[in-house]
Amino acid sequence: MQNISEKQVAEKLLQVQAVKLSPAQPFTWASGWKSPIYCDNRKLLSFPYVRDYIKSELCNVVFETFPDAAVIAGVATAGIPHGALVADQLKLPFIYVRSKPKEHGMGNQIEGVLQEGQQVVVVEDLISTGKSSLEAVSAIRAAGGIVVGMVSIFNYGFEKAVQAFAAADVPYKSLSNYNALISVAVEKGLVSEADVAMLQEWRISPDTWGK
Repeated sequence: MQNISEKQVAEKLLQVQAVKLSPAQPFTWASGWKSPIYCDNRKLLSFPYVRDYIKSELCNVVFETFPDAAVIAGVATAGIPHGALVADQLKLPFIYVRSKPKEHGMGNQIEGVLQEGQQVVVVEDLISTGKSSLEAVSAIRAAGGIVVGMVSIFNYGFEKAVQAFAAADVPYKSLSNYNALISVAVEKGLVSEADVAMLQEWRISPDTWGK
């Protein structure tokens, strides 16, 4: 059962086409997976009122769920702007984590100032398999930070990610998710009831779907 907030966020994502559904003509992800859905939360940045709404919702989650946060960390690249907006609103220090250390200069993977023992909340735009998100967590932990949790705008709800976050002992909360999105899409007539079974089938086995 989706809560009202999850559906409101899903509606905003669909409104600005940060999420697109195309069951008839699937997208191809960078991983090579075929998918009836594509999410690009960078688009939220171009719509000030929606951007402000998402920022406020992210801040509420950090404030209510991770009240001891001392630092906000954005994950490169799409998590950086949203993390910076949250840090600015909450008046907390901000850092961001690259996918790998720079190959020149100081060779940093973490940009900004992180002191050993500081409690960090990681901001992501999207959680899919959880691989890149948890790599950022590992980098923060290796640098002496204490990751108290992660907040994302959207979550596909893959079982693989659920298991990975549990194994890494990282609590996480997403503003919206795949089930809420599908529910809103059906209500708005963006997909048919007949498409729903196929959309749910994809989520169960995204690596083999469409092959």
